[in-house]
Amino acid sequence: MFSGVGVALPVHPVRPDDEGRPVGGVGLRLQVLGPLRVWRDGVELDTGPRQQAYLLALLLAQVGRPISASALIDLIWGDDVPSSALNVIQKYVGALRRLLEPAVPSRGTGSYLHRRGNAYLFTAPSGMLDLVAFRELVETAKEALAQHRHETALDRYIEALGLWQGRAGSGFTHGPTALPIFAALDDEFHAACAAAAELAMSLRRPVPVLPAVRLAASMAPFHEPVQASLIAILGAAGRRAEALSAFRTVRDCLADELGVEPGPALQAAYLQVLAQPATSSVVTGADVGGAAASARAAAGLVGRAEELAVLRQAVEMALTGRSALAIVEGEPGVGKTRLLQETAVEASQLGQFVVWGSCLEGDGTPSMWPWEQALRPILDSLPPPLREKWLASDLGGLLEPRNDSAAAPTVPDSGAQFRLLEQVVTVVGLASAQRPTLLILDDLQWADTASLQLFGHLAARLPAGTVIIGALRDRAPVPGSDLSRVLAAASRLPDHRRIRLGPLGLTEVTELIRREIGQDPGADVARGVHTRTAGNPFFVRELSRLLSDGGSLRDGEAAVPAGVPATVRDVVRDRMAGLDDSARDLLHVAALIGRDVDLALLAAAGGVDVADCLERLEPLQALGLLETKPESPHSLRFAHDLVRESVTETTTRQQTVHLHLLVADALERIHVDDESVAERLAYHLWAAGPLADPARTAQALARAGRRAATKLAFAAAARHLESAAQIARTAGLRDLELSVLSLLTLVASRHAGYGGSTFDLLERAEYLARMLGRETQAVHFLFVRMVGAYTSIEKDRGRWARRVYEQGQASADPIVQAYGRHAWGLYQWDIGNIGEAYRFFSEQGHTSPRHGAGDRGPWKVPNERIGWLAVITALHGDVETARSAIDKAYLADEDLFAMSAWAYYHTMAASMAGDAPWVMRAAERWIAAGADRSGVAQEHYIWLDWHWACAITGDDPAGKAAEAEQLLAATLLDPPRWGIAYHYGLIAEMWLAADMTDAAATALDRADQALTTYGQRFAEGLLLLLRARLLHARGEPVDVVRAAAEAARARSDERGAHLFARRSERFLAEIDQQSPDI
Repeated sequence: MFSGVGVALPVHPVRPDDEGRPVGGVGLRLQVLGPLRVWRDGVELDTGPRQQAYLLALLLAQVGRPISASALIDLIWGDDVPSSALNVIQKYVGALRRLLEPAVPSRGTGSYLHRRGNAYLFTAPSGMLDLVAFRELVETAKEALAQHRHETALDRYIEALGLWQGRAGSGFTHGPTALPIFAALDDEFHAACAAAAELAMSLRRPVPVLPAVRLAASMAPFHEPVQASLIAILGAAGRRAEALSAFRTVRDCLADELGVEPGPALQAAYLQVLAQPATSSVVTGADVGGAAASARAAAGLVGRAEELAVLRQAVEMALTGRSALAIVEGEPGVGKTRLLQETAVEASQLGQFVVWGSCLEGDGTPSMWPWEQALRPILDSLPPPLREKWLASDLGGLLEPRNDSAAAPTVPDSGAQFRLLEQVVTVVGLASAQRPTLLILDDLQWADTASLQLFGHLAARLPAGTVIIGALRDRAPVPGSDLSRVLAAASRLPDHRRIRLGPLGLTEVTELIRREIGQDPGADVARGVHTRTAGNPFFVRELSRLLSDGGSLRDGEAAVPAGVPATVRDVVRDRMAGLDDSARDLLHVAALIGRDVDLALLAAAGGVDVADCLERLEPLQALGLLETKPESPHSLRFAHDLVRESVTETTTRQQTVHLHLLVADALERIHVDDESVAERLAYHLWAAGPLADPARTAQALARAGRRAATKLAFAAAARHLESAAQIARTAGLRDLELSVLSLLTLVASRHAGYGGSTFDLLERAEYLARMLGRETQAVHFLFVRMVGAYTSIEKDRGRWARRVYEQGQASADPIVQAYGRHAWGLYQWDIGNIGEAYRFFSEQGHTSPRHGAGDRGPWKVPNERIGWLAVITALHGDVETARSAIDKAYLADEDLFAMSAWAYYHTMAASMAGDAPWVMRAAERWIAAGADRSGVAQEHYIWLDWHWACAITGDDPAGKAAEAEQLLAATLLDPPRWGIAYHYGLIAEMWLAADMTDAAATALDRADQALTTYGQRFAEGLLLLLRARLLHARGEPVDVVRAAAEAARARSDERGAHLFARRSERFLAEIDQQSPDI
């Protein structure tokens, strides 16, 4: 009935074309070259129970070849064959036919899965199955090779190899008879890799083949020809060190695991690499993977060759249509950004589209800031019609401020956040379809919650041809809980790489000093710097510069002199010591503005013109504290976050408050009515504390909250609005506080759902509205508070309903009266008085609560009323009217939120009616529309009903019951949510379908316990009926069973739950048929 905490279900990436549809167009696509996956019209399908999925994998692996039923039984069950195996095979075949072709009748044969005598055969047209496409491309490559069209042949090989995502049929445990089938497919891949590698080396184009050969080598660590191909192609690509390292690795593996030496193929590849010079003449114009990259790395980075090689591998994945994710972590100053910059250069020279998003420290950073930076160039890369289309969507609201009236604040609907996440996936996919894309997100430790959520969503659904590299500090600060969760989820993704940058060794520090000062520092100095800096590259450079500027190194010092700064912060403070007051004051202002400093803003805050500002900044640039930004001549940038942090630490509290006000005043003068700076302005006013007018600060924070909410950054919006409400309350600004709370209650529900803090806000808002004489608004807040009480099944929730009802009775306002009737109808439903609930909800001539488009909030009272009335109508006995009402109110295939509400009420009413096919039809439509991935709060209820329908129709009842129990425990028990007793009743019915009466009894006991604990009694008649059915299943005397069933019918009739009464009547008729003498 009510929303709770959503359950996020796993989804997989799909590569879009220029219309946002999966490659291959509208239709069916199947993958067996890797994990088994199936798509129809771009939507990934659930292949069903594990054995059913394995049957499909076997048929795909033997495409075009019939497999007898007996062979399938042996392949699936081995020596543990159940007596019903043949029936199970037939059932799975029927289910797979319906999965692949939903329009096929129940006993139809379909177009792909055929029966040939006692065997089954899968056929696939061109372009539908990756295995067929792979073989066709390999044959085309061989034909081109025979015709001496070598470049064409290599292109076809590359295309074929790009179809592989891992071992064929990975994810299943193959028995001894099935293993050779999938191993043979892997061998085809290995052979194609070897042929492609040899051809690529002859054409001096090794880089495009390298990712596939790496994949083959990872799949077959003891396959010497494959390992030899990897070593040879690494050498041909100019990666001599990597090639030699790969040889040593496989040599050690063969010795440790098999006790053998490398064979002739490995020895030949090794000798070939040894004979090559340190650089290789690879002729691909865009090659950065060969000698050019190695040389540049040697000239730029110090001590990061292995890490750069790992990132290079990830980048190359995109060149063959794959995706990859890499995370780089380390302490501040260890060189994370420098490594990313080098990787970006290489990717650009390979022809990839590189976009950056940098997270910034401080509450003044706009929410979703890294994505604003990254998504703008991605949208700009699209054709104008597509760009305009996406700018008009939820995504456009993130990038372009829209006019939001403070008088009528709006909060995006509950489906908007998922729509935005999916739109980003699609847009990134569109860009990657045009050109392989590298997305770099730096300083993730500063990312806001919404930015991290989008990062995690995109990482889990990376479109083909896309690589994400993220970087973060692993200390100062330690990653927060949101970031830790995102990183944990990312670590479980395929093609994930995590790199920890450690300190440099003594040799590397020596080289870095030499490059910084232009001379050999000497062993003692190098050792002293290494000890003092602990190998931190940034500190090494800064200390080297300080020693060089001070003459210590030029004067031939044998060691680091005493008194040299011990930390980066000490270095920065030492440099600041020589600044005059005007330069130092500007530096303090700049540090509060942020890592990137707009010159116009800095000048305005500092009270000087831009020319004077630039003149005063010259010493800061000379000292290396600030540096220019070539891509932005109107701004400067701190040389490193550590520099800015060091400056802010030297700013006194009194200075800080005053300077924040100066920055806020400057922002308002320069950016009049510019929504894009709303969050920055609010932060500086808030940080100015008592120096800023409280009304001004509260209004700015409210505006910032609205801006964050339009970007779907609900956590940031809630933080801004909470601050605004607190400031308004302290200052006694009741009208302003109520305005803020009206928005905050909506935002809080988006961010955290119903809970203690949201309830406190609602109660405060109701109090303020009543104090200000706004009766309708006060009752609205009270009603929403009541809905929250029912969602979380508070024990005293009835008192909230009574308060709303009594106020409705006493009011002359028809809207307040309608609120009262709805509240009392919900109360009657909750305690099981279905007849009374129906009466209160279906009275004619009353007015429903109505609000402006932006004031309805997440509860959407008018629409929810229809859903509530529909379910109560079904319980009251008129199922068809309920079904029709739900269709009229919610059906909207284009709106995933509406589709979820439609499925939620349909599956609820259907499960109450005991109509499993109805549940299945609604759930399947919901899944087909992609709404099952929208993350709405109702989805766990829909899945519970779906499990029930599967079990009732004979689809692994015991397995589905066990899964449903786990889902219920995870989503409804802690904290407690609506419907515990009812859903335990459904689980009991599942156990009965599995003939497991003890488990059914346990589930019913839990239902009764929930009934007693929470007092939610609308399912009482159904639970009594299930008790009767349990007695019958245990073989109790018919008289006992009949008495229990009649008691269930009487209770349901008494409470107006005629739907449950009719189910009791049907059960009584069934036992009469089984016992005609009674």
